[in-house]
Amino acid sequence: MSHHFDHHANPRTLLTPATLKVVDSIARAGHVPMHAMNAAQAKAAYAAAANVLELPVQKLARVEGFTIPARDGYSLPARHYAPTHDTLPVLLYLHGGGFTVGNIATHDGLCRRLAHLAGCAVVSLDYRLAPEFKFPTAHEDSWDALQWIAHHGTSKGLDGARVAIGGDSAGGTLSAACAIEARDHALPLALQLLFYPGCAGHQNTASHKRFAKGFVLDEANITYFFEQYIRTPADRDDWRFAPLDGLRADGFVADLSGVAPAWIGLAECDPLVDEGVQYADRLRMAGVAVDLEIYRGVVHEFIKMGRAISEAATAHADAARALRAAFHLT
Repeated sequence: MSHHFDHHANPRTLLTPATLKVVDSIARAGHVPMHAMNAAQAKAAYAAAANVLELPVQKLARVEGFTIPARDGYSLPARHYAPTHDTLPVLLYLHGGGFTVGNIATHDGLCRRLAHLAGCAVVSLDYRLAPEFKFPTAHEDSWDALQWIAHHGTSKGLDGARVAIGGDSAGGTLSAACAIEARDHALPLALQLLFYPGCAGHQNTASHKRFAKGFVLDEANITYFFEQYIRTPADRDDWRFAPLDGLRADGFVADLSGVAPAWIGLAECDPLVDEGVQYADRLRMAGVAVDLEIYRGVVHEFIKMGRAISEAATAHADAARALRAAFHLT
């Protein structure tokens, strides 16, 4: 990704005025950083802050909870959002939060907006979180839910023949890996919708260094989240954790040919931006159709900051347009 600026310049100068205001207000609030908390405290802190900058809550015809069985018999909580009571194509949504924090409630506003704007159903999944549930539980829960929707979704008014998967951050990681699983198991997927996904197992790109501190997702928090989730360093090199560079059982990097078309929305001032661009490139090299949007001057988490950052609404509309096209709703 060729940024045309002096690499010694202060990266804060890239931020939009509105984003700079958000970043500075977070710094002024002086909250204890997540990496200094235990996991229960981190979950509570994330939940408390999650909807502070969200847009007003979108009313929908249908918002209902149900459960999806996981392979070990656990009942995964899910929430079904839909603008009508018709049988609709469905986006399985996997929330962000470093595999450690976040839940259905923290991403409620976003899922409502996507359902409203795209005219499709959205099912938000409460996959199990670290540190109680280590890698690969989150991946397996997500994959189990995707298969359940495809095969049993009609029982909930979901069109199991028109399914997409998507998520933000760690949820983007899970979505990308599930798109690979879907290809492997011949489960047809209309789209993978990735908001600033984590794609790599090691934080060694230039953007990880450039935006390491003071851009919402601090490097110390990435390290903290990964330490909660992975069992051993070897997990970092598994494709289910690192779809960009992770290895399969045979020791080769996961082949991406034949996976679902992708819509990828990245934040320019995000440690994860470089690996997102690299993943888009790898998908394209494998012959996958990719729509890549890079939102300039914004940070990780911006899609949940619509009250303060106007690019959030733009990204929601762009993602919804991709869903409508993939589902032939336009």
